[in-house]
Amino acid sequence: MTDRHHLLVHGGTFAAVGDGGDISGVRGGGTPDGLFVRDARHLSRWQLTVDGAVPETLTPVADGDTARCVLVPRGGRAEPPACTLFREQAVGDGAFVESLRVTSNRAVPSTVRLALTADADFTDQFELRSDFRTYAKTGATRSREVLDSGVEFTYRRGAWQSCTTVTADPAPDGVEETGTGARRLVWTLELEPHGTAELTLRVMARPHGDKRARRVPRSPAALNAQLIALEGEFVEGVAFPTGWPELAAACARGLADLASLQVPATGPDGEELRVPAAGAPWFLTLLGRDALLTSLFALPYRPGLAAATLPALAATQATETGTDAVAQPGKIVHEVRHGELAHFGQVPYGRYYGSVDATPLFLVLLGAYVEHTGDTAMARRLEQHARAAIGWMLDHGGLTSRGYLVYRSDQGGLANQNWKDSPGAICSADGTRATGAVTAAGAQGYAYDALRRTAWLARTVWSDDTYAALLEQAAGDLRDRFQQDFWMRDRSFPALALDGEGRQVDALASDAGHLLWSGLLDKEYGEKVGRRLLEPDFFSGWGVRTLASGQAAYHPLSYHRGSVWPHDNALITLGLARYGLHDEARTVAHSLVDAATATGHRLPEVIAGYGRSTHPEPVPYPHACVREARSAAAPLALLTAVGGA
Repeated sequence: MTDRHHLLVHGGTFAAVGDGGDISGVRGGGTPDGLFVRDARHLSRWQLTVDGAVPETLTPVADGDTARCVLVPRGGRAEPPACTLFREQAVGDGAFVESLRVTSNRAVPSTVRLALTADADFTDQFELRSDFRTYAKTGATRSREVLDSGVEFTYRRGAWQSCTTVTADPAPDGVEETGTGARRLVWTLELEPHGTAELTLRVMARPHGDKRARRVPRSPAALNAQLIALEGEFVEGVAFPTGWPELAAACARGLADLASLQVPATGPDGEELRVPAAGAPWFLTLLGRDALLTSLFALPYRPGLAAATLPALAATQATETGTDAVAQPGKIVHEVRHGELAHFGQVPYGRYYGSVDATPLFLVLLGAYVEHTGDTAMARRLEQHARAAIGWMLDHGGLTSRGYLVYRSDQGGLANQNWKDSPGAICSADGTRATGAVTAAGAQGYAYDALRRTAWLARTVWSDDTYAALLEQAAGDLRDRFQQDFWMRDRSFPALALDGEGRQVDALASDAGHLLWSGLLDKEYGEKVGRRLLEPDFFSGWGVRTLASGQAAYHPLSYHRGSVWPHDNALITLGLARYGLHDEARTVAHSLVDAATATGHRLPEVIAGYGRSTHPEPVPYPHACVREARSAAAPLALLTAVGGA
């Protein structure tokens, strides 16, 4: 992460701490620090002092599931530190636990005054994302209550209430006001010669609506043991390639990250589920497209992800039209949020449907899941949801009236509603943005695959041959239409999109590789596209760029106009293998595995587009999610595409 923050993730909870384990209360302009649960910051300050001063960091926090650091009081060469502090922190479900061991370095008794300043501002994540908006919070109040063993912070706004409880063992000698709303817990420790004192601090976050009876684990070690056990369950039984240890390590790291990224969701019958969150820090929640692609990549190895994702998305499927959330009957949700601003309708993302491709991907995953597992009960249970999704594609989605899935910019939400959803991502080679109703190429591939897979379900599970034939005809017509309208004959490559006037948006983009994955292109066109993606303007050596270099629109540090996305490349690799381009598939797979190896076997959300020939290490994208579910699952997709080659 940037700004020297270190991320601890466990389910729907994450903490970002500094090198010395502190939380300073950053309000924007980068990655936020704090303890976050369900889109709100439940700790905004967590700052340690020793004898009135911030200690010096000897050993900073390193990457891992537990934050450990070593601190000493500040001083000079003439006087060695009087004591050493060993700090250890971990997160759990709505919990943060710290153990602090203070060891005297003196041969005589000594006194150490410790103080920990804590605060909870309950800021919504959307207020911390530097979007230059302000949000009125009429009637909001914050309160602090001193407890026998700590302090409790509470936030109220109408019926909305959240709270954070900080307790310590042993209890502090006192809790002081600071004049800022924060509270300072203080201890006076009497240390024997070379003696040790230990403190344990526990934080329980209770977001609005959380009525579960929970206990904070006794120590960071206990929390870490829970996470290690969960990671072990995800990794156990997967056959990693013995001849390619780097890919095996990336798969193992990815599965472990997927274990930590599971967040709670609810199925159609109210059943409790755990589904893959999109990523931390900003997207530790259910995002339809991300959860679907993650589950597809992991399907041959961890089908349980799909078994949870499908009913969770069915439960949130739109049943009526809602203008603010871009909802339409049958549409699959793009994003689910639980924070204060979503609750009060100040952001549209409580249930937000601004995605043109989550709905077809839902059908792709359902068909692939049933084909892989033989679980026809899932197909029967979700039949009406699947038919509603097809209905959306044909009706509101635009397949019947316009011949394609289309979307329009949502002024209150997303400008683009395909996977490249940043403003300006859908553009011509010269950088001109597409206007009007946009027809993104990749979404048409997903629609084609969705129609074919749902036709198979209709024929083999639902015993509805008439419906199956209708969907097969729609898929065939879409394929013929697409190759006529999107293929740029002068470039032997498909357009990125069509604009509202039906004109080709002519940027050369990686989305063409998604068409290989879905099988939309005929063999001749597919082979041309696959080989073109491996030419130097596209292929950086770390993967295929989102936009080929040499175009005016290209920028190596643009989010979607020149960077390299691991999940994008995973789809491309699967597509190359589908079209028999196995050498090309292995080339892309090896580049991604090399990138993972250079970053501790973990693939980030996105990498800068700089070429490997001039940059022998992958250059980080400055605002990437370090833990991102699609990237964590990408090595599994590579394993599927190329095996252990």
